[in-house]
Amino acid sequence: MADPPAEPAPAPPRPAADVPSPSSGRWERGWRGELGRLLEIVALVGLVVTQPLLDVLGRSPDFFLFHRADTGQILLLVALVALVPTLPVAALGALSRLAGRTARALTHTVLVGLLVAALAVQVGRHATPLRGVPLLALAGLAGVAGAVAHRRWRAPGRALRLAAAGPVAFVALFLFVSPTSAVVLPRGDGGAVGTAQGAVHPPVVMLILDELPLVSLLGGDGRIDAARFPHFAELAGASTWYRNATGVSGWTPNALPAMLTGRYPARSVAPHYSQYPDNLFTAFGGLYDVQAEESITRLCPPSRCEQPVAPEQGLGVLVKETGRLLGRIAGPTESTVDPEDSYREQTRAEAGLDAAEPVPADPKFRWDSLDDNQPARFTTFLAGLKPQPRPALHFLHLLMPHSPWAYLPSGARYDAPEDLPNDGAGWIDLARQRHLAQLGYTDRLIGETLRTLRASGLYDQALVVVTADHGVSFRPGAQGRGMDAIRAAAGEVAWVPMFVKEPRQQTGRVDDRNWEHVDLLPTVADEAGIRLPWRVDGRSAREAPRADATKHFYDTPGEVVTFPGGVPTPPPLPTPHRLVGTEVRAGPSGGRARVADLAAFRATDPDTGTIPALVWGDVPDAVPDGTLLAVAVNGRIGAVVPVVPPDPGGRRFAALLTDDRLFHAGTNQLDVYQVTATGTLRRLVLS
Repeated sequence: MADPPAEPAPAPPRPAADVPSPSSGRWERGWRGELGRLLEIVALVGLVVTQPLLDVLGRSPDFFLFHRADTGQILLLVALVALVPTLPVAALGALSRLAGRTARALTHTVLVGLLVAALAVQVGRHATPLRGVPLLALAGLAGVAGAVAHRRWRAPGRALRLAAAGPVAFVALFLFVSPTSAVVLPRGDGGAVGTAQGAVHPPVVMLILDELPLVSLLGGDGRIDAARFPHFAELAGASTWYRNATGVSGWTPNALPAMLTGRYPARSVAPHYSQYPDNLFTAFGGLYDVQAEESITRLCPPSRCEQPVAPEQGLGVLVKETGRLLGRIAGPTESTVDPEDSYREQTRAEAGLDAAEPVPADPKFRWDSLDDNQPARFTTFLAGLKPQPRPALHFLHLLMPHSPWAYLPSGARYDAPEDLPNDGAGWIDLARQRHLAQLGYTDRLIGETLRTLRASGLYDQALVVVTADHGVSFRPGAQGRGMDAIRAAAGEVAWVPMFVKEPRQQTGRVDDRNWEHVDLLPTVADEAGIRLPWRVDGRSAREAPRADATKHFYDTPGEVVTFPGGVPTPPPLPTPHRLVGTEVRAGPSGGRARVADLAAFRATDPDTGTIPALVWGDVPDAVPDGTLLAVAVNGRIGAVVPVVPPDPGGRRFAALLTDDRLFHAGTNQLDVYQVTATGTLRRLVLS
């Protein structure tokens, strides 16, 4: 009988390591879940913070040029923008796991909802007319809807996890594609050198001002208003005034390269020597010693010149300014997101520079410290205006009278809210008044330049050029210098002062040829005896004028807008109210008003160089718009302004007191009066 088949041997026991345990499966699922949540947070923070910041900064290479940031600082800032905002959000979610899985899931849902709401604020500002509380309410609803959708369905989470690659893409676009990429990774160090023609190469002094419309200098007769701007009038009286001169762009990073290359703006690139290798500095660098002070450009390559004085710089400043920029981008109210709006010249006192010139003998300069308010780079520019053994090019681009407006004509400074409107009823008149006050101080700087040139013996020898890159509109509904302003007020945006004093020129003359700012470089090169080795779009003033009167303007590089030429007519100056300058006695009070920073009037210290010359606040709703308020200091009225609808900050009036003689050291009495229909004054109780 056959033996029964043998039973198979039992399988050897599986090693303990190969046996899946419930705890290891839960750990793996938990790890994958945490990774997925982290990716979702990375995606949302990238959309809320990284993308908008790098987009604005990528289109604003002037931000980094102004702060003299080097490659390492820019790369570190980009890393901070891409990584740091995610860390606290992700850490909060991770810590919530300590309270259990339910708390972790709920916390993540809340974070997703908040980030969706923050994203909705930015989208809503671009896509809807809503602002303030209504926009926040809409964003809140969007955040709730996003949180519910994320909680209920898997698709939103999967989409967010895919979008986590976004920050990497945003960083790559910033570093390799954006206009700022040329500043991060510059290529090249200068272009063609001009060749000498002739034996005469005079010293060249170029002062380029910023955001200065020609019409701001003009009186009703079409001439320079010598009463308000005596030093501009002095300059016009001894130079050739090209009265029909226009800039070619309302944005400095486009306008200034056009002026210094002789070519119309063709590409949206950084105002950097690697993008514009053929420019004034490279052309003159072979024959001339170049002493250049640039502000938001870097067209002079390191091989030609360095920047001895710079504004605040370093990573800390970059981080601080980037944080402020994020606040404007992410806020629910209307706000500019152009970094250039915040550029301000560092003062001599801030830079720790010694005085280059004595304090002018002017009664308004009774406070020695006012001279410390002089822009630092202007001080350095003046110090260099001396005869040199070789021909020298002295160049300064000065951000005056460009906003932010902070100077009175005397040179005294005042503080103002950063969010003070520049457009709208009442506000645009204040903006123009502040611009004109700062222009009055700019006129004083022109006077110092002329005085320094004469004292050094350089004035008669030198070719002196004073102009501005573009103007600015103060037309209601079109304040600024973009296309709306060009369409409404081209005469304020495009036309700029243009003065050329040739060597040994003694008398002034007016030339109304069709000057465009691409003519600046060929004109200066001709006067200096330099042959440019590249083709330019402009023509020298030594050549015959253009037969065509058409003006060319580029709001966007490569996209020309044309309009007819002709010297613009200045808008009429507002007539000062009859009460301004009159003394007023304290009368009966009736009504009230709230005024910001009253403490500044109780302890005014002129030796700081700053006085509370801008007064702002609000009045009760019962006071109708259009009601006039008279603002007096120490019993004398300095301004009469209307009550206007509240701005986003709740302010209903603001007054600039341009005469600093109203103030004295110590306690100053501020009074605000309501001007009644009969012209009588009713003093308001201030709080």
